[in-house]
Amino acid sequence: MEFVERIISNPVMMEYVWKPLVVILILLFIVLTLVAYLVYAERKVSAFIQARLGPMRVGPYGLLQPLADLIKLILKEDIIPAQGDRGIFKFAPILSVVCALVVLAVIPFGWGVATITDINIGLLFILSVSSVGILGIILGGWASNSKYPLLGALRSSAQMVSYEVAMALALVGPLMFAKSLSMTAIVEAQRTDHIWYLLYQPVAFLVFLVAGVAETNRTPFDLPEAEAELVAGFHTEYSGFRWSLYFLAEYTNMLISSAIAVTVFLGGWSFPFLDRLRPEHPGLFTLLSIFVFAVKVFVLIYMFMWFRWTFPRYRYDQLMDLGWKWMIPAALANILITGAIIMIGQETLGLTKVVGGEYGERLVVPGLAGKAYFIGMAWLVLVPMTWFILAMINRRSYDFNLRAQRQIRLPERPATEDVFGKV
Repeated sequence: MEFVERIISNPVMMEYVWKPLVVILILLFIVLTLVAYLVYAERKVSAFIQARLGPMRVGPYGLLQPLADLIKLILKEDIIPAQGDRGIFKFAPILSVVCALVVLAVIPFGWGVATITDINIGLLFILSVSSVGILGIILGGWASNSKYPLLGALRSSAQMVSYEVAMALALVGPLMFAKSLSMTAIVEAQRTDHIWYLLYQPVAFLVFLVAGVAETNRTPFDLPEAEAELVAGFHTEYSGFRWSLYFLAEYTNMLISSAIAVTVFLGGWSFPFLDRLRPEHPGLFTLLSIFVFAVKVFVLIYMFMWFRWTFPRYRYDQLMDLGWKWMIPAALANILITGAIIMIGQETLGLTKVVGGEYGERLVVPGLAGKAYFIGMAWLVLVPMTWFILAMINRRSYDFNLRAQRQIRLPERPATEDVFGKV
C-alpha cells in the first residue's frame, strides 16, 4: 500500500499520468456522446431540409433516439462472412475508430487543461495517424471476400490517397506564418496577431475544406459507399456493433477535420476580447475558450451536413479530376504565391519579422498596415492568380456531357435499306 500511495502521490506521475488520464476519460465520454448526437442532429437537419420532422418518438423531440439506436446495434446479430478473413474482418473497424480517437490527444479544445498534450509536431502527428485509419477501410473491404466491399475499398484507397496530398499541401500556407507544427502554437500565433489565417489563406482554406469532405467519405464524395451501385460499399457485410464502429469513426473524423480547420484557419479557441478574463478568472476563461472552439466546430459540421443533403454525388472520374487537376495544383500554386508575397513583404516593405517566444520562432505581422498588406495580397493577388493557373492547366480538359450526347443523332438510313444495307 505504501508503494502504491507513493506512486499516486508522485508529482511526476500526477503531472504526466493521472491528470492526462482524467482529461482523456472525460474527453472520450464527451466525444462519444457528441458523435451519437451528431447522428441525431444530421437526421434533424436532413428532415428540415426535406420539410419533415425527423426522429420524434423516443423521448421528447426524439432526444433519446441515439440511445435507442445504440441498444439496437448492440443487440443485432454479428454476421461474419463464411469465406472471409475472420481476424482481419474483426480488426478492421477497430483500427479505424482507434486511429480516429488517438488524434484527439493533440487537438487544443481550449486553453490550459482543455488540451491533453501539446507536441511540437502535432499537425504532422494528426496527418500521419489519420492516414493509418484508411487501412481500416481497405482491410474491411478486402476481408469481407465480397465484390461490393472490395470495390468500395479500392475506391476509398484511391480517393483518400489523392485528397490526402491536397489536404497536407493546403496546410503549408498557414504554417508559413505560424512557423510551427504545434497545434497550440498555431492558435497562439493567431491570438497574438489578432488575426485568423483564413484572411491570409482563403485558397488554402477552400482546398482543405473540400479535401476534408472527401477524406471523411461524405457526400458529394461518398463513392466508397455509394448505395446506388455498391449497396453500402466497404461495410456491406458488416452488421451490429462492428458496423457502428465504422459509423463512429466516420463522425469522429468529421469532428477532427472541423477541429483542424478551426485550429489552423479560424483561430482555434481564441476570440476578440476574451483574453481579458485570463489573469483574473482563469477557470471561466478555460470554459469560455472551450465554448468558442465548440461553436466554430459545429458551424463547420453543419456545413458538412448541409453539403450531404444539397449536392449530388460526383462520378468517379470527376472525383479524380477534381483532386489531381484542381485541388493539388491549387494547393501548390498557393504555396508558391504565398512564399513570394511573404518575401516581398519581409525584404522589400519590411512588414514582417521573425521573433522568438514561448513556442519558438514565428512570423509576426506588425500593425494594421502589415495585416492590410497580407489580406489585400491574398484576396486581390493570390485568389486571381491561383484561378488563372488552374484555368491554364485545365484549358484542354473536357467533361462528359450527357445532355449533349443525347442530342447527337445518327444519320437516318433510307427506308429501302435493311439492317445490312441491302436494298
